[in-house]
Amino acid sequence: MKHKRQGRPAGLEAPLALVSAAEAFIVHLICAVGLAVSLWVAHNLLFNSLISHPSQTLFLIWVIECPVVILLYSHYRQNRQQSSYLRAVGRGMLTLLAGALVSAFAAIALGAPVGAKYLSSTINWSMMMSLFAVVPAASVFGSSWTDWQRLFACTKPVGTVDYMICLPAHGAIIGSWFGAWPMPLDWERPWQEWPICVSFGAIAGYLIGMVASFGFVLVRGILQHTKSD
Repeated sequence: MKHKRQGRPAGLEAPLALVSAAEAFIVHLICAVGLAVSLWVAHNLLFNSLISHPSQTLFLIWVIECPVVILLYSHYRQNRQQSSYLRAVGRGMLTLLAGALVSAFAAIALGAPVGAKYLSSTINWSMMMSLFAVVPAASVFGSSWTDWQRLFACTKPVGTVDYMICLPAHGAIIGSWFGAWPMPLDWERPWQEWPICVSFGAIAGYLIGMVASFGFVLVRGILQHTKSD
């Protein structure tokens, strides 16, 4: 029990289950496969893409990826004695909507176009961003403000599950921000339309964050093993 609590900040009464690097890799791999499947279905079955039909493709992404992310991360919920698996799943679903609302308002405040033409695209992009950025944390930590602040305000992950949540979330947000840079440029390319380039940036950042997460988990495990020897 002492080993599980090591490195956790004060205020966390129940430690998270220990997760190996191999398990973290499998979780990230399943999430990446779910994302790839959604893009494959959009391209090969519906003949859509993020450039030609951004709203429909984004809808397919979050609809297919949503159960994958929520069901996987709910398994690592905190305080298992007080929080059932179904309750963690319910938290993830509710947070998906709340996070999408926040993402939409943030995008509009930062200059995303407003109007009926962009409404569907903005909604589906916001749902995808919520799924990437906040749903895993909600499924695991619920309303624990200490953990949310530690991961998203201070960016101080201390365990495997923390890295699994924190780095992909930051990657999606940073990638979306970088993806928005070409939008105001006068290149007159179709992929500069909202929300195409920001979606590409978010997806790329999310995938890079998962790779970085596994890398940190692997290095952390090696260092801990070295110290124990």
